[in-house]
Order: sequence, then C-alpha cells, then structure tokens
Amino acid sequence: MSTYPGPVRIDLHTHSTASDGTDPPGQVVRDAAAAGLDVVALTDHDTTRGWAEAVDAALAVGVALVRGAELSCSADGVSVHLLSYLHDPEHAAILAETEAARQARHRRARRIVERISRDYAVSWEDVLAQLGPEATVGRPHIADALVARGHVADRSSAFRHLLSSHGPYYEPYAAPDAVTMVRAVRAAGGVPVLAHPRAAARGAVVPTLVIEEMADAGLGGLEVDHRDHGEAVRRRLRDLAAELGLLVTGSSDYHGTGKPNRLGENLTAPEVLEAVEAQGELPVVRG
Repeated sequence: MSTYPGPVRIDLHTHSTASDGTDPPGQVVRDAAAAGLDVVALTDHDTTRGWAEAVDAALAVGVALVRGAELSCSADGVSVHLLSYLHDPEHAAILAETEAARQARHRRARRIVERISRDYAVSWEDVLAQLGPEATVGRPHIADALVARGHVADRSSAFRHLLSSHGPYYEPYAAPDAVTMVRAVRAAGGVPVLAHPRAAARGAVVPTLVIEEMADAGLGGLEVDHRDHGEAVRRRLRDLAAELGLLVTGSSDYHGTGKPNRLGENLTAPEVLEAVEAQGELPVVRG
C-alpha cells in the first residue's frame, strides 16, 4: 500500500534563513502547512543547520518534512546545484564536500563585493548584516545589502544586472566537482537530484554529457517542474530522465520574500517521494 494515499501536495525545494531564504526554518514549514502542502523539503545551500527547527515545526503542524540540502558544485566551469535528500549530515564524505563548497561561496562573495564596492557604496559588513545566524553567505545576501543601501529596489532587480552571471561584477568560483558530489551524497546515504538543470536565464546550463556522467555516478533524479523551465524544456527533460532511468521531481525553490517563487507552485508525485525515501538513509519526518 502507498505511504501517501489520496491527493498529496509535495514541494521538495525550499530555503530558509539558514542560507539565503528570508524566513526561519520553522516559519517555512508553518507557511508550507498554510499553503496546503502535505510534504515539504528544507534544502538550504550547503548546510543542514535548519533541520532541527524545521523538524520541531513539522511535528507541531502535522506536515511531513524531507530533510535535505542544495549542494554547490560545478562541471566544466558551469555552476551545478545538486539537491541531496535524506542523507547522513555527519558522514565524512558529505562534510568534506559541503565545507569546501561553503568556503568557495565565501571567497566568491568577498570578490564580488570588492568589485561592486568600487562603484557602489556597499561593504562586506553590509553583507554580513543580512545573514541569519551561521548562514551560508551567497549572492542573495549581497543583493539584500544593495537593497538596504538603496541601490536597487529588491533582490530580483539586483540579479537582473549587478549580480547577473552576465553582469559586470560576476565572479566564477571553484566549487567541488559535480560527479564527485553525487558520489559523496550516495556515500552519505542520500538521494541526489539535479536542481533546475535547464535554467538558462541563470547562466550556462549543465551539458547533457555531464548529466549522463552524473547518472553513471549515482544521480537519482532531475528537477523538471520548476518555474525556470518552459513547457518545451520540461518535455525534453522528461525524455532525458526516462532515457537515463532518473526520477522526475517538481518544486517551488521557495526563498520567502527574496524571490517571487511561491510554495507549491510546482509539485512532486507521491510515488517519486516514495522512491526517494526508499533510497535515503534518513526517514521522512511525519507529524
């Protein structure tokens, strides 16, 4: 019998103040319940610091919680975001790779701020003021600092030009290798899913050859239903997932007020979540 009988609304990609979301982990879970979700995943960038608070909220409001993270990596110079679900956060392989990713993001953010500060009144201290406790720093925090200084109206405005991958202040960063990260997630008992693999508006996309290499290394799925994918792209990704034997997920990539993405705007099928849970080290937390 299915673990999720009847209609179930599942969103497998959200962020909190543990990384670059605007709401605390517990609030993300409470908002998920208010939005009518039955299951939500907390997937902050390169950290699991929000898990404990999210678990408490899930048990209180009766929403099932998938513990995860969005891990920064790269392939052939292209930025890759790898969602990891239900992994052991203390496993040596995942700890080493996530720490390397956090350090790379930190160095990159410092370089971006140094460049922007030549033309705009914004400092590294302004950026740090936008972070939650122990949060992983990233470009969204630089955007928030620019907003606080009055240089742009909101995060979206900052990313359209100043922080765009095609903009004047863009800086690449030496994130861990994507194939290596897939193997690290599997070693830690997690289920790796490639986030928004064809989000071309963000910059260069992951070549199909790399996705094939990631699949050979243990990639579990592709995040197909995402607001950055049009219908034609979604069809092609579904075909690719079928060809490679990968799961297909859908999600909001929710960041609170930091982005227009809304909880539950794209969803994952219950049978896909069952397959993820069957492969993962950790159970789904059920309230």
